[in-house]
Amino acid sequence: MNHPPIHRRTLLAAGAAAAALPRFAIAQDKPLKIGYVTVLSGPRAPFGAADEWHLGRIRTLLKDGLEVAGGKRVPVEIVLRDNQSDANRSLQVVQDLVLREKVDLMLVQDGDATTPAGQLCDVHGIPMVSTMSPWQAFMFSRNGNMSKGFPFSFHFFWGADDVVKQFAAMWDSVKTNKQVGTLYIDNPPGQAFADPLRGMPGALRSAGYKESTGGFFKLATDDFSNQVGGFKNTGAQIVSGFMYESHFATFWKQAQQAGFKPEVVTMAAAFLFPSAMKALGAAGNGMSTEVWWTPAFPFKSSLTGQSAKDFAADWEKSTGNQWTQPLGYAHALWEVGLAALKRAGDPRDRKSVRDALRELSIDTLVGKVDFKNSPIKSVAKTGLAGGQWRRAGEGARHPFELHVVDNTLSKHIPVADSLKLLSQLK
Repeated sequence: MNHPPIHRRTLLAAGAAAAALPRFAIAQDKPLKIGYVTVLSGPRAPFGAADEWHLGRIRTLLKDGLEVAGGKRVPVEIVLRDNQSDANRSLQVVQDLVLREKVDLMLVQDGDATTPAGQLCDVHGIPMVSTMSPWQAFMFSRNGNMSKGFPFSFHFFWGADDVVKQFAAMWDSVKTNKQVGTLYIDNPPGQAFADPLRGMPGALRSAGYKESTGGFFKLATDDFSNQVGGFKNTGAQIVSGFMYESHFATFWKQAQQAGFKPEVVTMAAAFLFPSAMKALGAAGNGMSTEVWWTPAFPFKSSLTGQSAKDFAADWEKSTGNQWTQPLGYAHALWEVGLAALKRAGDPRDRKSVRDALRELSIDTLVGKVDFKNSPIKSVAKTGLAGGQWRRAGEGARHPFELHVVDNTLSKHIPVADSLKLLSQLK
C-alpha cells in the first residue's frame, strides 16, 4: 500500500502539538514522591521497629491517592531508606533521595539523619519534616537561629532542657543525695543533652543537683568501667544521660559487677522500648525514662480517627508485640507531612508546601503540633511525661509495663503511680 509522503512542515506541526498538549496529562499522572528516612538496622533499630508495619498502613490509606486542594486526588509514592544507624549512611541515603529520586517531601524519623537531611533539603528547596530527637539537635547542629528558623526544614519534638526538667521533677519526689552521674553518646542527640548551657548540666544545676560526668562515649563502646568507677567514687545515687539500650545493658552489668548500686536510674533513650526490659530481665524493674507517648495519651489520629489506645492495640494484635513509644511519633510524622501536602495550594510546588508547614497547627496522635504559633521558628515543641517500668503481675500479657509517674510538664497526661527507689522494688 502506498502512503502519501509526510512533509517536514507536517512533522514540525505535529511535534508542536504534542509538546503543547500531552505534557500536561503526563505531569498529572506523575506521583508525589515522599522520601522516608528511618533506622531499621544497627544499634538504633528499636526506634524503627514498627516502621514497616506502619508504612503498610499508610500505603493502604493512600492506595487511591491523596486528596489535595480542589478535591483532586494525586498518586503518592513512598521511597523508604534505612540509614543503618550510621551517620555516613544517613548522608548517602539523603543524597540519593534528593538528587536521584528527586522527592517532593522528605520525612525523617531518625535523629541522626536530621542534620544532613535538613542541610540538603534547605539547599535544594525540598520541604522536610523530622522528629524523634531533641529540637536543639535539629536547630543548633546547623547553627540555626531560633528567631529565623530554616528555609525548608521543620522539626517537632520536645527539648533536652524539657526532659531534664521532667527527670528532676521525678527525682524531687524521692529522697536521694542529689548526686547525679551522667554519660552521653557522642552523636547529635547526645551532644544536645550534654550542652553545658542548653542541656542537662545547666538544668541539673538549676534544679539543685550535682553532676559527676562520665563524658562522651563512642557508639561502638563496650567498656564503661571508668564511668562506673567514677560514679561509685563520688557516691552518685542517680544515674542519667543519653544512651541506647545496648549500651546500658553493658554499663549496668559492669556496674553490678563493681558493686555500684544507685537508687534511681533515669536514662534518656535507653528505656524507651520493651526490648530493653527484656534484655535486662529482673534488673529492669524500676528503670525510669522520659515518656513521649503511651496508649494512655488522650489524643487521636487526624488520619484514621483512632485513639492512642486503639492505635497501640492495632499494633499489638497485628504483630503480637508490645506497643512501643515511636509508634505515636512515626504516625504523627505522616499526619504532619500529609496535612501540609493537602493544605498547600499546589502539592507539587515546594514553596507552597513549605508555606503550608509554616502555617500548620494540627492535633495529632501525640498531641498538638503547632508550627504557626511556635516562638521557635521551624520547631514545634511537644509534651512529655516521666515514667517507670514495673514488673507486671501474674498472668499479665507482658512482663513489664511502663507507668506514668509524673506529669509536671504535661498535666493532661494521666498519672498511674509514683516513682519508687530501686531499693524499694525487689
